[in-house]
Amino acid sequence: MKYKSTRGDVTGLTFEEALCTGYAEDGGILLPETIPKVDTNQLKSWANLSFIELAKKIIPMYVSEEEIPSSDLNDIIDRAFSRFSVPEVAPIKRLPGGLNVMELFHGPTWAFKDLALSCVGQFLPYFLSKRKKHINILVGTSGDTGSAAIEAVKGQKWIDIVVLLPRGRCSQIQELQMTTVMEDNVHVYRVDGSSDDLDIPIKLCFQDHAFTKRHNLSSINSINWARIMVQTVHYIYAYLQICPSCDSVVQIVIPTGACGNVTSGIVAKAMGVPIEFVCAVTQNDVVVRTVQTGKYTIADHVIQTLAPAMDIQIPYNMERIWYILNGGNTDVIKKLMTEFEETGSVAVPNDLTEAVQKVIVDTFVASDDVIRRMIKRTWDSDQYLLCPHTAVGVGYHYQQVEKTLG
Repeated sequence: MKYKSTRGDVTGLTFEEALCTGYAEDGGILLPETIPKVDTNQLKSWANLSFIELAKKIIPMYVSEEEIPSSDLNDIIDRAFSRFSVPEVAPIKRLPGGLNVMELFHGPTWAFKDLALSCVGQFLPYFLSKRKKHINILVGTSGDTGSAAIEAVKGQKWIDIVVLLPRGRCSQIQELQMTTVMEDNVHVYRVDGSSDDLDIPIKLCFQDHAFTKRHNLSSINSINWARIMVQTVHYIYAYLQICPSCDSVVQIVIPTGACGNVTSGIVAKAMGVPIEFVCAVTQNDVVVRTVQTGKYTIADHVIQTLAPAMDIQIPYNMERIWYILNGGNTDVIKKLMTEFEETGSVAVPNDLTEAVQKVIVDTFVASDDVIRRMIKRTWDSDQYLLCPHTAVGVGYHYQQVEKTLG
């Protein structure tokens, strides 16, 4: 398996190279040159696998035996998930009224980012220790990425990690998870502005190719392909838990920020899994506007909400989504992103917008009031406590219930 940039000027990268690359040298983001396919019979054969067993089927589709032999890869996966608090890793809580919540909070920092970053934190030292190579990981966070990334690589000999967090815009517990780690390889800075604001200088660092090579810069934000790859597992696992007979489409509602998690779902769909998506967002609604109208435009400012990890107005993984859904036409992607980066706005072609709408079949915007009401409603009815981010997605479920009853 080889990897290429969404903008077409970088091709033929190995998994190791993709793992250690942030933005590609042409400004694009990496994806596999081809997405492997699974058929219905193969899906059915996986229906009774555990999460970890399923990961051992899917991840080797993207990592060649030559780069990581299967025995080593299985050991990496076992170590990555060994610190999760439940053996199921990502169990589905089935609540009355048809509400199914996939619990992605059982990792060491309680953020869903632990699922992928626990693996990334094992992949990196596997390669770096062989090469005797040191890298500097540069991370921007709106909350959960930073703490999960630090947890994944703290204390590692071949890695230093620099995390930028937006002052006053992370939850207290997430900020403390980052700022109280006393390891020599962890460096955390609070910066002024939103998470979108701090992403700008980070991308400029990666666009300075001489600087990137001199300092061996890498990223484990969701621009890192390995994160997207590992996250495909929980979509396929969710599908098999809900529909083990593999004979119908399952709709998955995704609390959405920078669209990394959505991208993983779309990769799983491109592999052949019968799933469709609803993107549920906070009042930072750029994803909704883009999906509904095809107009990808930066808002004037980022609104601070009760779901801070989703307070994003530049969902950079839309670039990957467009690439996958337009059949890998890098010329179209390069044109779109060049215009967007120059003007802060771009009109997505109608055919591409329609392709997106066939996969992301609905959208939902949750205000802080909706978040509060969903948390209270689910607690009052089921004694089940939602986090604010999950509450954004649950808001869509109850909206549909009320439409049906209404």
